[in-house]
Amino acid sequence: MITTGIDCGAKNTKTIIMKNNRIIGKGSVLTGFDQKKAVQESLDKAVQVAGISRDDIDKVGGTGAGKDSIELSDKKINDIRAIGAGAHYFFPHTRTVTDVGAEEGRTVKIDEKGNPVDFIINEKCAAGSGVFIEAVARALETTIEEIGLLALESDKEIPITAQCVIFAESEVVGLIHANIKKQDICKAVLDAMARRAVSMIRRVGVNQDVVMLGGVGYNPAFVRAVRRELDLPWIYIPDEPEYGQAVGSAIVVADES
Repeated sequence: MITTGIDCGAKNTKTIIMKNNRIIGKGSVLTGFDQKKAVQESLDKAVQVAGISRDDIDKVGGTGAGKDSIELSDKKINDIRAIGAGAHYFFPHTRTVTDVGAEEGRTVKIDEKGNPVDFIINEKCAAGSGVFIEAVARALETTIEEIGLLALESDKEIPITAQCVIFAESEVVGLIHANIKKQDICKAVLDAMARRAVSMIRRVGVNQDVVMLGGVGYNPAFVRAVRRELDLPWIYIPDEPEYGQAVGSAIVVADES
């Protein structure tokens, strides 16, 4: 059986194609204003990589903020369920999953089969999500990728207390005007994000094997900060963590078939 999972997110739309529980294709594009177009483009990319045609696909699962725009989906899948299934696919031993995306952070507690038993979502403030890193990168005239690398060069503890991305960005501007080093500002931002993520993780319960999904999983300083706050030796992250929810969507639609 060939199944497809499409995660239409706030920033990027990701598609995963699986055959007999094995990933054979993937594609990602910017979501932009036209969500339906993004869905089609990401699917076309994944189909090309998989070396199949659309007609070869048996079932499609849709998830993400724009899942209602995935008209070709056979089933709309709740984000939390998709996150749990995706984490379980990569790391069957895990029971705690945190997903930090472009506009919100989510933490899910799952059972031995990957089904969610508890969860918490930070959807009221973007200061704990990827969009905050983008705002800081603009203010510091650097790139998102460089933020994490610069932060690794700092050992300073500088608090950022604002809970709103607008006010937090103002704090960052204030640090810039105070001539604080760019490396120290980057670390302060990622430490603040990590504390918000860890707060959610603790509320659902910390399992020794914590999995991180979402694009922020590429940021080494953020991962380090989360690991330090939880006092864990390791955080489990797939090679391409941004596809975790799409994988979970493909898994769910395959299981239900």
